[in-house]
Amino acid sequence: MAVKNTQTGEIHKGSKGGQTGCGFDTQQNPSHWIVSQEKITCDKNGCKN
Repeated sequence: MAVKNTQTGEIHKGSKGGQTGCGFDTQQNPSHWIVSQEKITCDKNGCKN
């Protein structure tokens, strides 16, 4: 599953209401995160691999 940060447009591995693969907490500023079916674009550890 992927989530998109609407502020940066970056797509992370993870789910809304939890944490991304690289450690962002999607519960902080939940309005900035949406569920996405797009390809993951984050290059940080945990998201990319």
